[in-house]
Amino acid sequence: MYRLHHLLTPNARKRAFARFLERRPRLYRWFTTAEKQVKESAFGCRMCGQCTLPATGYACPMTCPKQLRNGPCGGVSPTGGCEVYPEVQCVWVTAYERTEQAGRVSDLTLLQRPIDHREWGRSSWVNYWQGRDEDLWTPDDGLTRKHLVVTDLSLLTSGSPR
Repeated sequence: MYRLHHLLTPNARKRAFARFLERRPRLYRWFTTAEKQVKESAFGCRMCGQCTLPATGYACPMTCPKQLRNGPCGGVSPTGGCEVYPEVQCVWVTAYERTEQAGRVSDLTLLQRPIDHREWGRSSWVNYWQGRDEDLWTPDDGLTRKHLVVTDLSLLTSGSPR
């Protein structure tokens, strides 16, 4: 799948096409329906409008019953089963297996920002081509510096920055 992703890479033509679609609601609905059919059958896509498939080994995190976008919950079984539906493999186990196979495990360290529920049902391809999802994840894994809450707490207890 990673090899096919370049077909969706934004460029001037795709941005113009996205603008064209957005000015024509009927065409936009048809395009979004086609996108949904393709992504739902291939990845279990839920059409959140903020696609993270390239960063999650093309395993849609929205298929998690808890809709966790930053890794598995604490209930994954030793065999990789989902806590809610034990007969189903955890989407994050699938994501890890796929990214490991592709040599892209570091993609899983990107912290996904909270989902904007206003985008549900919208085309993530159009959003991607328009640059609307460029800040879907943070540039680091959150482990390379102190968390702000910890820093704030140390300021409260000591009265000065450490």
